[in-house]
Amino acid sequence: MMVLCGTLLCGCNGFLDEDPQDRLGEDELVDSRDALFLNKVGAIYGNLGGNASGLGLQGTDRGIFDLNTFCTDEAIIPTRGTDWYDGGVWQSLFKHNWGGVDFVGDAWNYLFREILACNNSLLSIDQYAESHVNEDVSELQAEVRALRAMFYFYAMDLFGSVPLFSTSEPTVAELKLQPRSSIFRHIVSELQQTAPKLISERTTHFGPYYGRINQATAYFLLAKLMLNSEIYNDDIWTDKVYPDGSQMKWTIMGKTMNSWEAVDFYCNIIEKMGYTLEGEFSRNFASDNEKSQENIFVIPMDKYLYSNQYVYLHRTLNYHHAAALGLGGENGPCATIEALDVFGYGTTDCDPRFKMTYFADEVHDLEGFPIPLDDGTPLVYYPREVKLDLSGSPYEKTAGARLAKYQIDPTALKDGKLCNNDIVLMRYADVLLMRAEALERNGQDGSAYFNAVRDRVKAAPRECNLDNILKERMLELAWEGWRRNDLIRYRLFTRAYRDKPQTPDDLTGATTVFPISGDLSNLISQ
Repeated sequence: MMVLCGTLLCGCNGFLDEDPQDRLGEDELVDSRDALFLNKVGAIYGNLGGNASGLGLQGTDRGIFDLNTFCTDEAIIPTRGTDWYDGGVWQSLFKHNWGGVDFVGDAWNYLFREILACNNSLLSIDQYAESHVNEDVSELQAEVRALRAMFYFYAMDLFGSVPLFSTSEPTVAELKLQPRSSIFRHIVSELQQTAPKLISERTTHFGPYYGRINQATAYFLLAKLMLNSEIYNDDIWTDKVYPDGSQMKWTIMGKTMNSWEAVDFYCNIIEKMGYTLEGEFSRNFASDNEKSQENIFVIPMDKYLYSNQYVYLHRTLNYHHAAALGLGGENGPCATIEALDVFGYGTTDCDPRFKMTYFADEVHDLEGFPIPLDDGTPLVYYPREVKLDLSGSPYEKTAGARLAKYQIDPTALKDGKLCNNDIVLMRYADVLLMRAEALERNGQDGSAYFNAVRDRVKAAPRECNLDNILKERMLELAWEGWRRNDLIRYRLFTRAYRDKPQTPDDLTGATTVFPISGDLSNLISQ
């Protein structure tokens, strides 16, 4: 067991001192309930996205999304000659050599900076309540606790054992790493307690609650926690011995159920709230996706109101392609061969979502004309020519299917990174697939939920089994940040595949969590 040493308390500006939202403001900043929300709660929401590397839950580079995506069989950032080597960081990430990934600490710092911000917010709310005894602030308290639980969810998922503290100035004792199972059960308890007190209204539509955590978000997280309970309740992830979700018992709203039954229970609550699949898959990622009936929790985007960025269209597109669409491009990330095989690319049975998710083959500008390369030939992407190092290949600049899932916003600014497409973190299609998987794991039939997702895109029904559900999760949720989580739950994250051999740490399961590194890596033995 390890503990975080005093450096974290005194010398680590990484999250204790860096962000002014962590500090209590002057009295006038919290002289009303509205001001309390704006300055002590709203400020936390402002950091769900980001405009610089390593910040936010999604949308920026070299942070949580990259850690959850480019180490999987879903997506890859090939070295393209002089481009994208970056000291070997992307090759190291894909090969699960965590020591070569220099931004792991950025994700750690971000998450615990926000956890501290939540603790400070709760302190401010408590102080406000003491001086405004006739005002009820319990809903605000529940909202911040739920936000903190969400940040802890990401921290536990990425790092396994993490410190658990609720103060704004944690002591060395409070910074001791806690067993993953303890963190897991704490998060479950916090969300169970706070969910009924959260707003029930949709928060993905424009209005007074836009962008805020709500009951559906809490129940989505609870379903995700239960679905992964065999992983999260395991404190020794290197012994290949796992708890059994069917034997775990939970008391939920007076009922006793196992983990798989709990997933179904929470997903059913979300269904009863009126969430449903959009008629068109792509509507969830349109530049006006605030109208989606499917999205549950998003990072709000508006080029004139927020500084949040979405960098993945910018990162993925060939320079000529991006320019023809009015964007900037860095000609980098693309789909793996394994992803192409799941989608059925190049076959008569190619999934309809392939063209909704990727640019492939010959591509065109906004008026439908071919896009010329420097030599005058049309730009063609070659999906199956992708490999981890393309240097010297004739397909160095053109290998790989490129991300197309988010609709191009023609009014976007800053090379397309400041756009109006809200970034989707949680949506109802995932709820249906979680429910199908939980039923199958519990020996029941999840085909109705599984094939509802396929029917939406007019894909033929398939047998509902765990293997097909995992494939369906890639088809439906590609580039939404869940692939690492899925593969670990299926015990497939550490396997070998093209360009990715098994490392010694893969063989033990050690790579299923990231090392604590960066500014907070100064650890001492207990």
